[in-house]
Amino acid sequence: MAGPDIEAVKSYLLDLQESICNALETEEPRARFVEDRWEHAAGGGGRTRVLSGGETFEQGGVNFSHVRGASLPASATAHRPELAGRGFQATGVSLVIHPLNPYVPTSHANVRFFLAEKEGETPIWWFGGGFDLTPFYPFEEDVIHWHRTARSACLPFGEDVYPRFKRWCDEYFFLKHRNETRGVGGLFFDDLNEWGFERSFAFLRSVGDHYLKAYLPIVQRRKAIPYGEREREFQLYRRGRYVEFNLVYDRGTLFGLQSGGRTESILMSLPPVAHWRYDWRPERGSAEENLYLNYLKPKEWLES
Repeated sequence: MAGPDIEAVKSYLLDLQESICNALETEEPRARFVEDRWEHAAGGGGRTRVLSGGETFEQGGVNFSHVRGASLPASATAHRPELAGRGFQATGVSLVIHPLNPYVPTSHANVRFFLAEKEGETPIWWFGGGFDLTPFYPFEEDVIHWHRTARSACLPFGEDVYPRFKRWCDEYFFLKHRNETRGVGGLFFDDLNEWGFERSFAFLRSVGDHYLKAYLPIVQRRKAIPYGEREREFQLYRRGRYVEFNLVYDRGTLFGLQSGGRTESILMSLPPVAHWRYDWRPERGSAEENLYLNYLKPKEWLES
């Protein structure tokens, strides 16, 4: 079995950040990503890129990080006690895009690699990541396209991979206190090392490389749809659910904060504006109710 090559992973991730930022900028007449380089107190650092005030994307962040630490935080060792007492390196690209038009879904993607080491012992490593879609006014054809692209990313690695990681995504991006999914899912995987380093790394690259194929066609189809105050208000209300998930459940947010990561980069995933309303419910038969009835629960989108 080939050993882990963190420098190869880091090189791929830097290129991935560059290609995603360049592609997203093509959807903007003027707005561009602003880069912020930073250092981690225990070692390493990152390259955060944020686009704000765009005509297509109200705010988007694409973050690269490669950090080191003497020990993993509780969020990482809680379900893996064998990691306690090991130093670590963690590198990844994480992004969240919040469009301005309510008819364009929010999207999230993350690909990451962890290496936990202790002198005299075999290194422990794994890959994780995925991508998911959070529409406000969904179109079934967009959701099917998203899942077909996710399946295409997985197919070279086995017929069972997409169903397995699609189900994991549905389970992970679930707000228990709301009894609803965050969106329409996609892929989620973690602790991936059973295939060996080379094959696992190839899968990570496939997931990373399929994000733009999944998202950009949806953006291009929907970004010019007219909308009004009602649609905007509903978008801001539903963004509140995004905030709730990221602050209550998200492993990446918890890991970053508990490991002393850079708060501004960790919380770049939050939308620039979000609303909460007390006990709000959609009108019966409305487009807003359609989201609740038909999209905020796990569904096998590719079986129909």
